[in-house]
Amino acid sequence: MHATALPAKPRGLALTFGWRRVAFTLAFAVAIGLLMGTGWKSGLMSILVRTIALGLVGMLVFGLFEQWPKRLPRWLGRWVLQVIAVAVAMPISTFVLYMLSTPDGAPPFWEVPDRLEGFGALCGISVFLAPWVALGALVRQRESFAREQALAFDLERSEYERQALDARLHLLQAQVAPHFLFNTLANVQALVDAGSPQASAVLRSLVAYLRAAVPRINEPVTTLGQELQLVQAYLELMHMRMPDRLKFVVHAEPSTLALRCPPMTILTLVENSVRHGIDPSEEGGQIEIRVERRGDRYLIRVSDTGVGLRHSGGGLGTGLATLRERLQLVFGAEAELRVTALHPHGVCAELELPAEESRS
Repeated sequence: MHATALPAKPRGLALTFGWRRVAFTLAFAVAIGLLMGTGWKSGLMSILVRTIALGLVGMLVFGLFEQWPKRLPRWLGRWVLQVIAVAVAMPISTFVLYMLSTPDGAPPFWEVPDRLEGFGALCGISVFLAPWVALGALVRQRESFAREQALAFDLERSEYERQALDARLHLLQAQVAPHFLFNTLANVQALVDAGSPQASAVLRSLVAYLRAAVPRINEPVTTLGQELQLVQAYLELMHMRMPDRLKFVVHAEPSTLALRCPPMTILTLVENSVRHGIDPSEEGGQIEIRVERRGDRYLIRVSDTGVGLRHSGGGLGTGLATLRERLQLVFGAEAELRVTALHPHGVCAELELPAEESRS
C-alpha cells in the first residue's frame, strides 16, 4: 500500500518562527503601536519598538509552552498554560524594557511620572490583549488541525477506495482470461472432434496467438494498436475454423492507434459477435470493426451480420456484462456502450471512450 501522507507538522524553531506567525505578530504589534503613538510623549518610534518587542516575546513564550514540557498533568490543559504564560510574560517584559531603556545615572522609571504613566498604559494594554491574541491563535490552530485531519481522512478513504477498485478491476480482468481461453479451446476441440485437417494448423495459430495475448491480459492498460493486433489474430484464427462462414474487415484511423484502451475490450465485443452472431448462423456472416476519432473521444464500432439479438437469446453473453463493469471502473461515466439490432439481421455494438494517450 502506498499511502498518501500529509507533510510532517513543523516542530521546534520551525514551528515557533513560522513565517505566518511572525508576520501576524509584527503586523499586530505595529498596528497597536500606531494606535498608541498618537499620544505617546516619547515619540512614535519609541512605542513601535516597545510593542514589537512585546509581540515577539509573547510569540516566543507561546511557542515555548506549545512544546514544553512534553507532558502535563491531566488537569492542566496546554492551552491554559500557554494563555497564562503569555499574560504573565507581558508585565515582566514591559518592566525589563523600561529598565533597559533607562539611561545610566537617570532615576528609575517609576520615579518619573511620564514614564510611569507610559509603563502602566503599555502594561495594561499588553496584559489585556495578549491573552486574547493567544486564544485566537489557539482557535485557528484547532481549526487548521481539524481541516488537516479531515483532509488526511479523505486521502486515506480515497486510497482505500482506489485499492478496492483496483482489486475489483483485476478480478474482472482475471475473469476475462479464462472466459476467452475456454471459448477458443472449445473451438479447437470442435475441429478435432470433426476430424478437420485444419485442426493442427488452427492449434499452432492458437499457440502463437496465446504467446502474444496472455502476457497482456493482466496489464492495466494497453493501446488500441495492440488491441487491434490481438483482434486481427483472433479473427484469422476463427476464419481458419470456418473459412466459408466468416468474413471480417478491420479499419482504424492511424491517429487512434496510440490511444489508451483497456485490454481485451475490442476482443470481448468481437468474440461475442463470433459466438452469438456468426456461429449460430448457418450462412455465417461478416464482422466489421471500425475505430474513428471524434474530438476528445473515439468510437469503436463492432457490427456483424449474424443471427441478431432475437435469435441469439436476447443478449450477448456474460462477456459483455463483465466488459461494462470493467469500463465503469476504468472510465466511470465517460464510457458509453450501446448495443443495437441491425436489419434485416445482425448486431452493432458501439463503444465511446475518452481519447487519452497511453502512458505505457
